[in-house]
Amino acid sequence: MKGIVTSIAMFLASAVYAQDTRPLARDDAAVADWFIVPPSIQAIAQSRRPERRTPAVRAAAAEQSEALAQGAVCGDIALQGDRIGTHAGPGACGVEDAVRLRSVSGVLLSTPAIIDCTTARALRTWLDDGLLPAVGSEGGGVASIRVVAHYACRARNNVAGARLSEHASGRAIDIAGIGLRDGQEITVLTGWNSNDDSQQLRRMWRAACGPFGTVLGPQANQLHRDHFHFDTARYRSGSYCR
Repeated sequence: MKGIVTSIAMFLASAVYAQDTRPLARDDAAVADWFIVPPSIQAIAQSRRPERRTPAVRAAAAEQSEALAQGAVCGDIALQGDRIGTHAGPGACGVEDAVRLRSVSGVLLSTPAIIDCTTARALRTWLDDGLLPAVGSEGGGVASIRVVAHYACRARNNVAGARLSEHASGRAIDIAGIGLRDGQEITVLTGWNSNDDSQQLRRMWRAACGPFGTVLGPQANQLHRDHFHFDTARYRSGSYCR
């Protein structure tokens, strides 16, 4: 059998080369048309097709896809949680199109966050384009984000009589730390000025400017020295980042 395969390969090769015996020229545009190197028939004969997935594997994949689809919110399978709809609150507080978000792109939220879909989508954009690339494979990659505030009917900075915070409309989320798969945590409080995490945290902060309307961090004021504040304020025409 091996001799037959070799003979066929040699016959094909001779047939191809017999088409033209002109010497090769760098400026010959026809070279590509006639100079063909035949594939190895023996290699093709010995190649293996990838094995088909077993019925059990296909069933498990379908079950997982269905579970993700059922848990998707805001029309995005990467956003997993529960749809709330209108989340009523006292006075002018409350959230329209609210969800209780549990994870984003496979990254768990330490506390399920009640926010609106616009804010949930902005969070995914920041996580995919900013957070994950900034952390990379350190500590095995990102496992979770530590949420310290989401919906709350309160004034800005908890100052009585001040304008309502974006948290009161479900348009804000505060993040204090990034949990890694090996159990470590990158924290805003201890990492912002550290040699290890400073550049990564600053990269995360910059990446939030655009998806979010307001981005505050340790350099904004003392109240934000230990967390990032991200919100999708509707009254801004651009991003305010400090």
